[in-house]
Amino acid sequence: MTSPVPKALVMSAEDGVPWQATVLSLFPEMFPGPLGHSIADKARKSGLWSLKSLDIRDFARDKHRSVDETPFGGGFGMVMRPNVVDAALASVDDMPGRRIYLSPRGARFDQAMARELAAEPGVVLLCGRYEGLDQRVIDARGLEEVSLGDFVLSGGEIPALALLDACIRLLPGVLGAAETLDEESFEEGLLEYPHYTHPREWNGVSVPEILLSGHHAKIRSWRREQSEEITRQRRPDLWARYRGSEE
Repeated sequence: MTSPVPKALVMSAEDGVPWQATVLSLFPEMFPGPLGHSIADKARKSGLWSLKSLDIRDFARDKHRSVDETPFGGGFGMVMRPNVVDAALASVDDMPGRRIYLSPRGARFDQAMARELAAEPGVVLLCGRYEGLDQRVIDARGLEEVSLGDFVLSGGEIPALALLDACIRLLPGVLGAAETLDEESFEEGLLEYPHYTHPREWNGVSVPEILLSGHHAKIRSWRREQSEEITRQRRPDLWARYRGSEE
């Protein structure tokens, strides 16, 4: 069963309102970064999405533009000051979308979350640095903590770029036919099947005959079998979830 395109996605495309990405960072020059190239850049120039990036340091009030302090209770590293971060967040109160703080202790980002975010009018991303944010501003602002996975990076900028890319490609008109998205990894709880193109034989290895048969039903069946086997071997967690959904 394929995943339907959320109604909100269809409506936003019809309304002609660009999906708004808002990023708060100590390094706003990192944006759009790779999103300033290829498909994402073309979509932005076509008005399908827009980007606003702000420098958190602009909201510091001392002459040194300080944004961090040593942690209470001792320990290594520095912590981002709640008053500075709160002022930065207050400046984008009128921007649409959920408020997400990229953090290694957050809920894991996945394709389902990408679809949810893409179905909304936009998203506001807060990129942490150092040891993270003062917990009080996280609580006061009701920030949603999101992680790319079980590893630690130097800051939230790279996760923010990855999250934005995953959402932007789901916006209507970015990739063309919506059906293209339905067969990708994770859309049906499975990893994607292998792909082949010309030449028919390369390095002594031929394209599987079934793909040359022109029999579409058999090709779909072969691709499903391949997806199931790849998922079973590489992602037992997804495989268990997929099997559970079939029962």
